[in-house]
This record gives sequence, structure tokens and C-alpha cells, in this order.
Amino acid sequence: MKRKEAIAQITAPGQPYELRDGEMFGRGCRVFTHAPSTLRDLYLEARSDLPFIVYEEERLSFEEVWQLTCQLAHRLVGDFGVVPGDRVAISMRNYPEWVIAFNAITSVGGIAVAMNALWQPDEMAYALNDSAPKVMILDEERLQRFDAISPRPDLALIGARLADPTRKGVYHWGPLLDGPRCDTLPDVPLGPDDDATMLYTSGSTGHPKGAVSSHRNVISALLCWEVDAQAAVMTGVFDPPDPDVTAQPAALLGIPLFHVAGSHAVMLASYRSQRRLVCMYKWTVDQAARLIAEEQITQFTAPSAITGDLVEAARRQNLDLSSLKLVGGGGAARAPEQVRGIDEAFSQARPNTGWGMTETNAIGTGIAGSDYLGRPESSGQAAAVLDLRVVDEAGRTLGVHQRGELQVRGTSVIRGYWNRPDANAATFDGDWLKTGDVAYLDEEGYLFIVDRIKDLVIRGGENIGCGAVEAALLEHPDIVEASVYGVPDTRLGEEVGATLYVTGDIDPDALTAFLRPRLAAFMLPRHIHVADGPLPRTASGKILKRQLRDEAVARLTAT
Repeated sequence: MKRKEAIAQITAPGQPYELRDGEMFGRGCRVFTHAPSTLRDLYLEARSDLPFIVYEEERLSFEEVWQLTCQLAHRLVGDFGVVPGDRVAISMRNYPEWVIAFNAITSVGGIAVAMNALWQPDEMAYALNDSAPKVMILDEERLQRFDAISPRPDLALIGARLADPTRKGVYHWGPLLDGPRCDTLPDVPLGPDDDATMLYTSGSTGHPKGAVSSHRNVISALLCWEVDAQAAVMTGVFDPPDPDVTAQPAALLGIPLFHVAGSHAVMLASYRSQRRLVCMYKWTVDQAARLIAEEQITQFTAPSAITGDLVEAARRQNLDLSSLKLVGGGGAARAPEQVRGIDEAFSQARPNTGWGMTETNAIGTGIAGSDYLGRPESSGQAAAVLDLRVVDEAGRTLGVHQRGELQVRGTSVIRGYWNRPDANAATFDGDWLKTGDVAYLDEEGYLFIVDRIKDLVIRGGENIGCGAVEAALLEHPDIVEASVYGVPDTRLGEEVGATLYVTGDIDPDALTAFLRPRLAAFMLPRHIHVADGPLPRTASGKILKRQLRDEAVARLTAT
């Protein structure tokens, strides 16, 4: 059976995953008839006494998370006046409080603004001014960065895991949630097409944009992964589940919750499957290997750099990671040898990956198991609620194996960007979202990403806008011209490179120190070249970035 035939059966009328024609944001789309209406319903339906969140020595069941969600939801509405449509920002590491905060915000009609925990004060200030949240929920490290900016006087702060329990001007998480547990949420109007989340995504120029998703956007993505899993069994890509295995599945959260891969593919996808979620503060391969063995982790999803770490550690240390059944990817393509390495290094695990964007709520295409091993360069076939096309510069749809810009439309595609009509106009072509990726489709609908149009570096799954890095470099008084680009990196896929034209001597360490307050650590250039003169330009005055990147790659290859 072909995947397309399997999905047609799974989503047929009368089936649990029935799809019907619908409309969202004025666009035609395919919607799941029996999906939870909102994220609030998703959480409610998942109540159970099974373990849910594990963080170091802390353990919370699905029911305990539900009750804490209800308590915080009542506080947000009653004490802070949060009403549907209000933004509430979350800025912290992968603590249990992140999950509870996200649940509470989205349950009362608020928009959860998932802020990048690696942002420096300037980046944090921009997002706060842009999204204008009523409340911000943050941890100790993010509070220290917040202290370096000029906050709005009307912004309420809720602090979790703070070093100073007497800190003034902050509502402390513990006392805020003290008191008898409650198990009902505030009664607020909430519908599937109401806004639920805002995640910032790096563009090719300027500041990041807030991508706003509805409840239906997010839930459609979750159900598409479930459809893909069933289709993989029906087509023989995966073995059917063993009926004698009754152990609770478990996922390792080794990637940040402020990205759609962490929040959607790992955290939110755990509700309907009743999957235990083992959270890491940050990625370290030795700790991850220990947790996989101790917690009997069955699923792990991360960018190629991180899954590559795990493959190498398993080989080098001869680790027993036999509990793993699935090693997922995304964010950047894996090298074919890593795809085969996953299959070889883990006795039970099968590799999978996909292509998706923040703007598509992490879904787009998917490929797994034997299908993936046979086509390691492919990102897979389209999700059940999405359509793909490849177009030329004039917008004409291209045929198979013809390269052009990849575009996508469907139920998981965002309404648009927060307060950015210019970005919406540039990104949408009618119902179609322009991805900025150069790709082609083969005869069976398998997608192959071959290049990108957007001026981005993808470093370990993090999108870095070259324009933002260039702008920070040009703030230096001795830098006249700057061109930023991606150069190949064995582990991370790409690293940030820069070619500069300067008026004086530039010390690399001093330059890094200059950039640190302006850029998150992952955005700092790792390969810097100072040119002898002005940077080469086209006849129209544009810097020849591709030439500079090719020259940088040649220098790295030579050394």
C-alpha cells in the first residue's frame, strides 16, 4: 500500500481522523472532524494519574499538571485581568513551570508568547515592545537580563525558581499557586480559530517576526503526526505495535520549548499519547544517554547536530539505548551517513525526519524508517492537511524534478505575523506561503530541499537572519562593510561566517565582546575574515555574498 492510499483510508468519512473541507482565515482547507476544538480541550481530555513531567527529581502526573494549570489560569484571569487576545510572555528554560504557564495561558484565551531563552537584553526588549504582553513569566537568568532593559510600567512579572525569594516587584510562582488545588478552568469563550501562540522566527533582514497561530493550526499539526504514524504501519515502514508491551511511552525533551519542535512535536504531542516527558535544562549528550537508559525513553526528536551527538556517543561508549524506538529530526537535513548511523547504532530505533517551519507549526513533510533509509536526502511527503507546490520566479507551477521556490498551504499555516502587514504581503501569495527554500518534488511527491532563497544561516536547527548579524556588526565604529553567510560545519550543519571591511585593527575577542550584548550566543560569527578593501558588489551595488561565502569555504577547506 502506498502512503497516499493509507492516508485516504485513515481520513475517510466515519474514521477517527476523518477530514472534511472547511475554511479558516478565509482560506479553503481540510479540517479534522473529530479533533479537540481547542488546546484547552486537549488538556482536559488528557487528565489521568499517569506520570507526565519529569525534571531531575521532580515528577508531576497529568492530573497534577491539570490542577496547577487551573490554579494559574484563575490567577491570570482574576489577579492580572487577562482576557482573550491578551499576550502573556514565557521566557525560561525547560522547567515544568514552562508547560504549566503555556497551558494556563492558552486555556483562558491568551496568546502564549514563547520567547527565545537565549536572547540577550536588546532582543528581549524588542519582543516585549512588539508583542506588548500583559504578563511575563520568567526564571532567574531571564529576570537578570530583564533588569538590563527599560520595562513598561504596566507589565506584571511572575518569577519561577528565583534566587531571591524576597525579590520585590515580582509575583513569586510558589506563593501565587499556594492554596487548595482546583480542577476547573475559568469560564471564558474560546474557539478553534482564536489565536493561541506567538513564536518569533528569524527573517532574512531586521528583527524577528511574531508568527501567530490559532488553536486549530496547532491541533491540526498534532493530529497529522498521528496520521503519519498509522500510515507508516499500514505501509510497512514501521512494525505494528507489540500488544504485549504495556509500558508507558516516554520522550526526552532535549531541545527548547520556545521552538515548535520542542513545544509541538515533543510536549504537546505527549498529551493524547499519554507519553511521559523527561525534561533537560539544556542539551548534554552524556546526561541524555543516562536519562534514556534510566527513564527507558522510547522517542527522541532533535536537530541533526544533537541526534548526531547521540549516535557518536552510542558508538563510542557502547551504550545500551535499546529502549529507543524512534529518533526524529528536523530543522536541518541530516547527512545520509547519520541516517544510516541511527539505524545501526540503536538496536530498536528507526530514524525519521521532516520539513516544516514555525509558520506551518512544525509540520510540512515527513519520512521515516525504511522509506527514509532508502531516500536519506529527502524530507518526505506532504502532511495530510497541507499542499505543496514548486514555482518559478514568475509564480508558474513547475513539474517534477524542476527546481524552484517551495510554497505550502493548508490548515496548519499561520494567520500571519503580528503587526507586520508588510511581512504578510511579502510572504503570502494568495493562500500559498512562500518558504524561501529552493526545492523539487519527484514523481511520488517526495520533497528534496536543495538551497534557500532567504538570507539565513541554519545553525543546529536555529534560524539566524544574516541581516540582523550584519546590523550588529555595523554598529562597531571601525566596521565599514559587513557580509554574513553560512559556512559548512560537520556537527551543526552551518556556522556563521562574516567578511568585513574595516578602517582599523579588529581584535576577534574584542569584537565578540562588543557583539555579546547585541546578539544571542548562537548568532555570534565563528569565522571572521577581514578583507583588504571594500567588499565586491554587483553593478546595482549589492554585495556579492555568494562569492564571499565561496571564498570563505575555500579558506576553511585549505586549513
